[in-house]
Amino acid sequence: MSGSFWILTILLGASIGSFLNVVIYRGPGQWGLLGETEPDRGTLLHPRSYCPACRTPIPSWRLIPIVSYALQGGRCAACNAKIPIRYPLVELGGVVIAALAAGIFGFGLTALLAAVFGWTLLALAVIDWETGYLPDWLTLPLVGLGLLANLGGRFVPIADALIGAAAGYLVFRFIGVLFRRLRNYEGLGQGDAKLLAAVGAWSGWAVLPAVVLAASLSTLIGVAFARLLNRSIDSKTEIPFGPGLCAGGFAVLIGHAMNWI
Repeated sequence: MSGSFWILTILLGASIGSFLNVVIYRGPGQWGLLGETEPDRGTLLHPRSYCPACRTPIPSWRLIPIVSYALQGGRCAACNAKIPIRYPLVELGGVVIAALAAGIFGFGLTALLAAVFGWTLLALAVIDWETGYLPDWLTLPLVGLGLLANLGGRFVPIADALIGAAAGYLVFRFIGVLFRRLRNYEGLGQGDAKLLAAVGAWSGWAVLPAVVLAASLSTLIGVAFARLLNRSIDSKTEIPFGPGLCAGGFAVLIGHAMNWI
């Protein structure tokens, strides 16, 4: 593949990453996942991008992914408020996902679908981390798109995808219901079950144990780091499991394509 192809891939990934930041910031409010005390953040299409601190509209020339953050020193040019590091990291994540999809699947629909899967997982991971929710507006379409993508066995046979979607949801729902009956509080939400169903729809049932293992290990590592930072965590502390599932879900899709799994 030529250099121009990789330049276009990087630009596309960065642009999608910039849009994902809009989804991450505005989506939860638009979908009714935030408290009533939260200010109106707008919709995914309106108004134009603004500083969350002072709500000053951001000029188009300051919306260049990654570059603008570096040139502004990580601060808003209007009010000097610090811009969360999440913004350039998500944009960089969009680039990495695009590059991996293009490098492994080449130019074509399969690479685009793999990238869409990864980009959606990236948005879900950050939303869950920041709000504790995995919105149906993203998880359910991801299930349907995965099944459509596998109608011709693009990633896995359609039978494996159907079983994966059903097994991913039912197993996590059973664990969640059992946990609630034993402990009288929520331990695993429906959002996690729907997310695992989406992963199963894309990658098949056989990889689900590996996804759950990877998610569990990454979550435990996150808890360990939080404790090192002296954050109080006990048995009832809500710890988002979605980010680990998202990372594991994309990793197994790539690993399966590379014949590592």
